[in-house]
Amino acid sequence: MPGRSSAAPRPASAVTLTDVRRFAVARSLFPPTTLKRAVEKMGFVQADPIRAPARAQDLTLRHRVKGYRAGDLERRYASLGVEEDAFINYGFVPASVWALMHPRADLTHWPPGRRKRVQALLEFVRERGTVHPREADAHFAHGRVTNYWGGSSAATTHLLDAMHYRSLLRVVGRERGIRLYAVHEHDPGSRDRAVRRANVDALVDVVVGLYAPLPRASLSYVVARLRYAVPQWHGELKRALLRARERLSHAHVDGVDWYWPAAERLPEDAAPDTVRLLAPFDPVVWDRRRFEMLWGWAYRFEAYTPVAKRRRGYYALPMLWRDRVIGWANLAVKNGALQAEAGYVDSQRPRERAFARELDAELDRMRTFLGLQS
Repeated sequence: MPGRSSAAPRPASAVTLTDVRRFAVARSLFPPTTLKRAVEKMGFVQADPIRAPARAQDLTLRHRVKGYRAGDLERRYASLGVEEDAFINYGFVPASVWALMHPRADLTHWPPGRRKRVQALLEFVRERGTVHPREADAHFAHGRVTNYWGGSSAATTHLLDAMHYRSLLRVVGRERGIRLYAVHEHDPGSRDRAVRRANVDALVDVVVGLYAPLPRASLSYVVARLRYAVPQWHGELKRALLRARERLSHAHVDGVDWYWPAAERLPEDAAPDTVRLLAPFDPVVWDRRRFEMLWGWAYRFEAYTPVAKRRRGYYALPMLWRDRVIGWANLAVKNGALQAEAGYVDSQRPRERAFARELDAELDRMRTFLGLQS
């Protein structure tokens, strides 16, 4: 995922925090391409069900896909060669990344009673080809369980989710936002240590490619989170981190070691005069530690924060101007019109005419993305 580059590598001793910040923006916000290529280039697109004014995956992809419209990923899912799955969070990965993570487990890892229910449900899905959780629940009626959020879910739906994570099922699409499942047919997986090591290193490269440049502490954090992608190989991750530090490019800047893919060079060009409203989980802003280092203020996702304690809003979108995140905006659609409320760090809105013009242009792009009239 290279950004614009100089003709020759810059000496590590000459790298400044401004260079790192510019690099973080330029390499992540690559020139828009097709949806399939964008997902392949990123390696992972984090998903979130909140729609304010659109889901996080759509808000992320609109900056990187030509002519992207809200919901395109879900509408075109079956034809893209992508998979829904857990990576370092839940989201979408290209088939090449998905193949590196599986198989995670087999039926022998389940207690006998649960294994019997799993086997029956697996045969049910295999016979029908594609199954909606409501259809499976009507057939098995396993009752209710407490879900991750503390609410109540159908036990059959909960079991389908667990079978998906453990390589027994895959998501083949959605119906009104609900996952549709099919059997995940796969080989048993290699027991060869060299293959396992190569797969883990490849996954480390994916996560570094998505979030670099990474400060040393964040590199350790994202590699550790790969335990969700490959729980069967979690014991390999510490050694994989040591290998990554050896092969990645790095520079020591203001007392911090920064890491990025070895083939990439820091950009020389200044950031364009562009305003972008970013998803809370966009790769540019996802790492909150890096965010504070690069932009000097703390951004927090407050959708689950009590209203009285919110500082920036329910679903505040970080506002990128050139290569700086200078504030945030809360967007809503009411009566078919887009409404926007912006806030700025230290209440300092840029005074340049270019900023006002580009903010209006970004809001127009958002209207097009949402299918609203300008």
